[in-house]
Amino acid sequence: MLNVNGIDVGYGHAMVLHDVSLELKKGEMVFIVGRNGAGKTTLLKTISGIMQPANGGITYDGEDTRGLSAEKLARRGMRFVAQDKKVFTHLTVRDNLQLAAHASKEKMSDAIQKATSIYPDLSKFMESKAGGLSGGQREILLIGRALVGSPRLLLIDEPTEGLAAIVIEDISRILNQLKSENVSAIIVEQNLSLVNRLADRIYVMKEGKIIKEIADKSEMRDTAGLENYL
Repeated sequence: MLNVNGIDVGYGHAMVLHDVSLELKKGEMVFIVGRNGAGKTTLLKTISGIMQPANGGITYDGEDTRGLSAEKLARRGMRFVAQDKKVFTHLTVRDNLQLAAHASKEKMSDAIQKATSIYPDLSKFMESKAGGLSGGQREILLIGRALVGSPRLLLIDEPTEGLAAIVIEDISRILNQLKSENVSAIIVEQNLSLVNRLADRIYVMKEGKIIKEIADKSEMRDTAGLENYL
């Protein structure tokens, strides 16, 4: 479904990613772990089309994505949920979903159904300004908004960062539901308990490089071992 082939990515002349390669098969939930500054967010931004590689390439559903903007990739079914938890704060939750429905040419009723199917309590906040939501509720709204239009690939950056334990459980349940529905996803995450419960495979990043791919289930469940990379 997705192949990242030896990409180098930088800001100006300063390279951040060095010869990074990974793959995602249809229906997989792959996690990327690593310390802050390892290049994880830059990798997601590059896959999503926000940044372009200086070298190497990316193929998505067999198509070379070089030169394709984030908007064009989104229209092809790729959704990026950024780390910053930014929603349209001055608009209601309903309006936030309506924007996604309009962009995806989907019925509003279907957009609401998809968002509330992962978090039924979201229906209680439809007429509330999104700026009044908690950090966890904003993250859930962003994931629900990303599901509008039936995307083929989700890219989610640090969904549990800064959230209380009870909200992390909500996020974990949502991701588990998406996994049961065979939603393809690449997720950057530092919560190793969540990672080892949900990952089909794990890529470990350090200093802009993929230093390890973990596919063995027992190794993935070794939280203490994974902590060595954080």
